[in-house]
Amino acid sequence: MMGVEIAVGYVFAWLVRKVKRVADRADEEVDYTLDAAMGHLHDLVRRKLGEDPALRKLTEEAEAGQEEPSDRTRQRVQLALEDAAERDSGFAEALERAVGRLQTLSRTASGVSAGDSGQAIGGNVEIRADRGSAAAWSMGDVTVGNPPLPGPIQG
Repeated sequence: MMGVEIAVGYVFAWLVRKVKRVADRADEEVDYTLDAAMGHLHDLVRRKLGEDPALRKLTEEAEAGQEEPSDRTRQRVQLALEDAAERDSGFAEALERAVGRLQTLSRTASGVSAGDSGQAIGGNVEIRADRGSAAAWSMGDVTVGNPPLPGPIQG
């Protein structure tokens, strides 16, 4: 099923954010729409999986301060969600909608945008040239190599 692995990541991120807020006792400037959507996904997963040991382990890892869930825990939760989605098409559809909404909100929350003919980058970009070539994000006409010597001025 599409989106299950992404759902596990969002559920873990929600758990981590929740732990940090409780620990800090402060709700700084948070994107409440994104947080609410993550909470909705977490509730959806929690209602379906209940006290599944894999979900319990995911919660423990978030509470322990891990930045990411362990590969094994991620796989176990993913398998539990895939199994639940295979057995319940309504859950599968709700999960896909929730993940799709989060992906849309995450792109919007990144603050990256560009106008016409622009390029928007939300991460690192590395551009390099080697062996006498030219490299750039965008460039006009470029001649690489040994251009011909200029001729007499034509007038």
